[in-house]
Amino acid sequence: MRQDGTAQDRGAPGAKASAPAWDTLHRVNYAETDQMGVAYHANYVVWLDIGRTEYLRACGMSYRTVEEQGFRLAVGTLGLRYHRAARFDDLVRIRTWVQAVESRRVTFGFRLTRAGDHHSRAGAIGLGPDDDAGEELLCTAEIGMMVLDAALRPARLPAAIGDLLVTGPRLAVPHAPEA
Repeated sequence: MRQDGTAQDRGAPGAKASAPAWDTLHRVNYAETDQMGVAYHANYVVWLDIGRTEYLRACGMSYRTVEEQGFRLAVGTLGLRYHRAARFDDLVRIRTWVQAVESRRVTFGFRLTRAGDHHSRAGAIGLGPDDDAGEELLCTAEIGMMVLDAALRPARLPAAIGDLLVTGPRLAVPHAPEA
């Protein structure tokens, strides 16, 4: 931690953090699909937001708390690779982890899979290693979030938030994020 209470750089862009991953399940709704029952591609970005929001909550803070402290995390970079289509009524596992925490940016990684039928409902869950083994890969993604102050100017990530992100979810069992 710096003397001004802000977080120090905790890795180069794309460097993996040691924080565990967090899984969130989402059932594909009919409204999220086209006439053929295939999930519309832009909905994957919404699902990434759901995963990121639940990851923060599992770390012990809500995005609302971040905003109440006068900070915003705005998307600076977004990269997705689609592997297979999600379809109506599929249960999608959104695996989220922190790849890097820097003074002015946080990079999240994502892996979306078609969850097995043994999961009956959507919601935030923290599962053990390899829980998505054998599940069909739908999408991999990475989002770089810029840290902004309330006036939407670049800002340093507060040390307390950076420390929570580096430690990761409190209830999850660590996953080894895919390379």
